[in-house]
Amino acid sequence: MSHILVIEDNADLAYGLQSNLILEGHSVSVAPDGENATKQLQIAAPDLIILDLMLPDTDGFSLLKVIRDLLPSTLVLILSARGQEIDKVTGLKLGADDYLTKPFGLMELLARIEALLRRRESSQPKTVSDDTPIIFGLVEVNPLSRYVCRGDRKVELTPKEFDLLLALIRSAGQVKSRLELLQTVWGHQALVETRTVDTHIGELRKKLEEDPADPQFILTARKKGYWFKS
Repeated sequence: MSHILVIEDNADLAYGLQSNLILEGHSVSVAPDGENATKQLQIAAPDLIILDLMLPDTDGFSLLKVIRDLLPSTLVLILSARGQEIDKVTGLKLGADDYLTKPFGLMELLARIEALLRRRESSQPKTVSDDTPIIFGLVEVNPLSRYVCRGDRKVELTPKEFDLLLALIRSAGQVKSRLELLQTVWGHQALVETRTVDTHIGELRKKLEEDPADPQFILTARKKGYWFKS
């Protein structure tokens, strides 16, 4: 089941979208404006966002930039009455995955959502088996025993360092924002801040990279987050 966030200030339209998406088997939350949407995004990352551009408190394109900074891998479908070519081009250049103009056909919208979710699923890296050792450079990681070694030397990782390493490996090639990594590794602990991720990344590089100042595997995507190069 996918979780979808509908960012739409028209209450009737938002309710209609929510009802139909729930019937399709999705869980759905609604935000009537940019402020509410941003608060929700900082709590939990949806699988897909339906974004209206004409919001009462912000321009949708500005909100799209915020979304891409917080959640670079979350799908975004713009649903807007702004149907000029320049609007579509701008939305896609800013990182939207699809653009549909109002008025729209419900069946087409649902089909586009399913296509986006299916495409993302097919592009996901293969799941790392818990009983299969993971090897990169001189490092070997055993997910089942949580044993890590570099060359012939055992590497002591804290539980959260190991969980963070595994989260990066399992999303190899995909940029994960600090918020996404926080939610995956730490869950919804209110006292944990995004800089906690930076600290743990630094420790992983010290312990696993040949040159922590010039990492080859645990990489930074500037202004977006981190990713693992397999």
